[in-house]
Amino acid sequence: MTSTGPGDGQGSNGRPEEGPFILRPLLDNVPLVTDETEGEVKINCVEYYDRNLYVGTSASELLHFVQIPPDPKDPGSPPVYILASRLFPNYVEVAGPLPGVQQILLLPHAGKACIRCNWTVTLYSLPELSPAFDSSKVRGCNWIGGVDLNKPLVSDDDGQGPAPVNVLLASNRRIQALEIGSSKPRIIQRIDLPGISLAVRRDSIACVADSKSYSLLDVERQLRIPLMSISSLDESTPPEDVGHAQSLHTSTGVGVGRSSSLIQGRSPVDFHSHTRSSSLGGSILGSMRRGDDDGRQLQLPSEVSSLDALSSPQPLRSPQPTIDGIAIPPSIDKPLPQAPGEADAAAQPSQAREEPRQVFLQPHIASPGPEEFLVIRGTSPVEPCIGMFVNLDGDPTRAPVNFERYPKELVVDTGFHDLADAQPTMTEGDNGFVLVSLTKEFKDGLRHGIEIQSLNSDNDGEAQRYWLEADGVDKETEYGIRPLTGREEFKYEEIVEKLCQKKFRPFSTSTETPTVSLRRSDSRTALSIEQLSKEKELFDQNFDSQEEDALPDGWEASRSAESKEFARRLAKAYAGLVVWAGDRLWWAVRNPLILKLDSTLEAAISKDHQVDRRALVSVLGSVRQRDAQSELEFLTFGYLRQKIGLLLLSGLLKSASGQGFSEAEVKAVEEVLVESSLDPRVVLALIPGVRNEIVEGQRGIWIYGGVKGVADSFIQGSEFEKIANGRIESVGPSILQFLRRFLTSWRGMKGLPSVSEESEVFRTVDAALLLVLLELDKNSPKGMGKGGSVRAELNELVDKGVDCFERAVNLLESYHRLFILSRLYQSRKMAGDVLNTWKRIIEGERDEGQEFRDGEMRVREYLSKIRSQSLVQEYGVWLANRNPKLGVQVFAEDKGRAPKFEPAQVVELLKEEAPVAVKYYLEHLVFDKGYTVYVNDLITYYLDVVVGELQSSAESRDAVMATYEAYKALRAPKPTYRHFLSDNAPQDDEVWHSRLRLLQLLSGAHDYDTTSIKERIASLPDDLLVPETIVLSGRERNHEVALRLLVHKLGDYDAAVSYCLRGGTSIDSFTTSDGLSRKDSLPSVDTQRRLFDAVLHEFLAISDISDRIEQTGALLERFGGWFEVDDVLKLIPDSWSVDIVAGFLVGALRRLVKQKHESVVTRALSGAENLRISYDLVARVDEKGPSVEAPN
Repeated sequence: MTSTGPGDGQGSNGRPEEGPFILRPLLDNVPLVTDETEGEVKINCVEYYDRNLYVGTSASELLHFVQIPPDPKDPGSPPVYILASRLFPNYVEVAGPLPGVQQILLLPHAGKACIRCNWTVTLYSLPELSPAFDSSKVRGCNWIGGVDLNKPLVSDDDGQGPAPVNVLLASNRRIQALEIGSSKPRIIQRIDLPGISLAVRRDSIACVADSKSYSLLDVERQLRIPLMSISSLDESTPPEDVGHAQSLHTSTGVGVGRSSSLIQGRSPVDFHSHTRSSSLGGSILGSMRRGDDDGRQLQLPSEVSSLDALSSPQPLRSPQPTIDGIAIPPSIDKPLPQAPGEADAAAQPSQAREEPRQVFLQPHIASPGPEEFLVIRGTSPVEPCIGMFVNLDGDPTRAPVNFERYPKELVVDTGFHDLADAQPTMTEGDNGFVLVSLTKEFKDGLRHGIEIQSLNSDNDGEAQRYWLEADGVDKETEYGIRPLTGREEFKYEEIVEKLCQKKFRPFSTSTETPTVSLRRSDSRTALSIEQLSKEKELFDQNFDSQEEDALPDGWEASRSAESKEFARRLAKAYAGLVVWAGDRLWWAVRNPLILKLDSTLEAAISKDHQVDRRALVSVLGSVRQRDAQSELEFLTFGYLRQKIGLLLLSGLLKSASGQGFSEAEVKAVEEVLVESSLDPRVVLALIPGVRNEIVEGQRGIWIYGGVKGVADSFIQGSEFEKIANGRIESVGPSILQFLRRFLTSWRGMKGLPSVSEESEVFRTVDAALLLVLLELDKNSPKGMGKGGSVRAELNELVDKGVDCFERAVNLLESYHRLFILSRLYQSRKMAGDVLNTWKRIIEGERDEGQEFRDGEMRVREYLSKIRSQSLVQEYGVWLANRNPKLGVQVFAEDKGRAPKFEPAQVVELLKEEAPVAVKYYLEHLVFDKGYTVYVNDLITYYLDVVVGELQSSAESRDAVMATYEAYKALRAPKPTYRHFLSDNAPQDDEVWHSRLRLLQLLSGAHDYDTTSIKERIASLPDDLLVPETIVLSGRERNHEVALRLLVHKLGDYDAAVSYCLRGGTSIDSFTTSDGLSRKDSLPSVDTQRRLFDAVLHEFLAISDISDRIEQTGALLERFGGWFEVDDVLKLIPDSWSVDIVAGFLVGALRRLVKQKHESVVTRALSGAENLRISYDLVARVDEKGPSVEAPN
């Protein structure tokens, strides 16, 4: 079937099922004809109640169908209707054609059915339609019905049995109110209103129609308010009568059908009162009803007439009407209508005159609400007409509805809110609709169908009209539509198929066994799906996989069935309208919002699979403006968002690398997809280059069935098959940027309970995002701090950790991003892998980012932060081999987190695995830590360096000798030779550095093996290591050799004098040769005197005469006190001038005079001291006095 939008007028060519109602099959191929049937047979009326379907035909047959519920094992299958009986209702033969079964009135409360066939009413019992009351019938009936719509037509079975129901039966002469129950019907009221052919009642007020006009009838008060005529061309009703109340004659009947005891204790008429507006008719009715306060009752017949009395051709006479004994005021009372016979005779001349102007239209009445009626008024069957809404007082209530042609049938649907168990509405809005069967003109000619309008039409704008036709029905076939007594629970299997969860298989080779996607291969190689299938088993056993235990057999079918059952519980409504055409019946059910908007989405896809983005955005806007009021609406909005997002994405992907979309549109697609919470694996399945990153897991990917259809359609398309195995490089930058933002948004959802299959989803998201960022960053500038926002996001991604760890490792390896890989290892605190990756970079392996700067220093710093001693040892040794100075810092670290290494252990380790670093570690121990026990080892290493260099290099030997000559040529005061050597040492020269350190150690107060050192030095040519020999000679008290080398090899005369003053200590130290500090042990005077004698002899042996004289004179003058005059004079050559030793001689004389004076003073002081002591003795003796000793 088809349904067009508002005013599109395209008939069956319009977009499908966008209107508020849709048709769903009820019964096809109704057996209207039998072998005995002659001529064409049509369906006249249809009723339904409690799984029983009744069809009245033009062949005067009533077909009874019984519903067979669907098989519980297949709840989605439709019920089956089987023909239970073919009934030929009783009727009275009349001349002319017979219309057949005209009405089926079901009275569930009474358990009866009233069948009007060829103007004869017969009563039957429900549901089997067995004859009731001895097949009594009523002839000449124009219409039967008028059941109070304010009372529920159907109620729950309370076990109290049938209850009587009041109905109205209209004949040519009057309306009679009947009470139908378990006993024979009885007449409870007669209303002299002739020619009524239709009535709809609310409480005591009925809207009735004859062949010309509509009226409001107060059944209880016997009042009539004329309304408008059916045809606007008919002027038979005077305008002044319209809206004014008229009193009618009341007739009582006499019957013998019931005893008086059966009706005692109950009110003959059970009607409710209504509030009226202050109109003319309302004021009259209000004044009539005020008599109720006096307790007066309407007088009813004292006896009940039989059903046969209803068909009596003689009219019953009734007394003059009164209402509660109060006469109607003359000013308000209208002239009573003439008797039927008189009225007919009086009307004949007028009818003959105005017959050309009269147009007889079929009246239509419906009641949208408890206090409102809808009537149709027009001019002719082929001209426009209007539907007018009036209240119980005859006043207009709302704007009229318009129709292009006069309808054949009229139904008002307000959503069946009278049902206590009705489901929440699934449609857009719930204001009620008017449905009419009419003929409409389209471009291809006249068509029959159902036109639908909202009850609330807009006065200022064109009313929204929807056209509804059934598929497979000829356009010339008329449609019938009726409301049903019973309501059938209807399940929208289309909704079930759209909302139930189905397993989505992104790869065509997926089997029933769940698989995961390829995760170890480089996705840029775009391995085929066949490879994926072959490696499935391997990846399922991967330790990184977080798959659950094996699922039980049949779990997938069970989950699918549960999902369908869940959706089926939500996707149900109540059908109460039936539509027929030809021999087919349909339910006319509300079109759920999901089907309506989904049909719009389907219509937005052209035959060549192009997407109308405007239509999709329009539907999305409609969804966003609503708040879900039920669980079904919540699922509906989620489903629509997902489908819209996927359709927009398919349009984006089909455009040339996204060039058909603006940046804002691409971001809108991303926003919709994120908002919809569609499993990102479905999105990735549509994009070559990243789809291999999908991890399905054991349970697979479950999405809405309708969304799955969109994804499957795209994947199975011929265009996609050509590019499905494409490389990531083939994806355009616009799509890559879209994926970057989309996947980043999804990463922010980690930990949310709304994400199902969280492990597989985020493993996929992380892998795909990493791949996209790597591809985007591929051409970024190299180096740390470069690369822009993409590089920053890439670093942030790996720093915060990814769920797809192994896949991330493989991707980073394939892109040669080793530094990023090391950051990934750091995020998982995998120190060994971090160090190994850095080692690879330092050793020259390819790293595209080139972000790793000062690698060896970073390794050294990182080793101080980890707790694994084994890793510190492994990479400390490796670093010590590459950079010994830096490497030994690892083992010398005091603030590291790993357990400390014992120095002896480190020394042995370095000797075995990093010999080049041993010296540096020993330097740390000796110079930084003060561990003198390693001095001898360090000296040995220094000697190895220095001696080895001098033995192997003549240039080094020449350089050493050149330093001696340069130092010797310096004028006094000279720095020490070690200082001179340090100031002139080449930068970063290991040999010079080692020699300086060697001199420092030899000159220090350390214990070392002097003999072995001298043996090593002796292996060199003479006088190459002069300072070292001097120090060693001093430690061995071989002072003459030391002084000789100082004076003659180095020319360091000041150092020679200092050597004497210090008692033979090192030339660079303030320690003695015994290793004790000067403070603890000063050299003796004899030692110093002996050393000065030795240096004097060396000075006198200086080869340069000027230096000899200068240095000797200076020595004697400054340190003459250490020499004996006689010894000096013997040594001084006779050829020297007295001036050279004048200072020494003067000083010697001064010392002699000083010594003489000192001796005189000393003797005087000694005498004084003796005198004082003698005095003290005498004084003590006197103090004690004499003493006498007794003889023995």
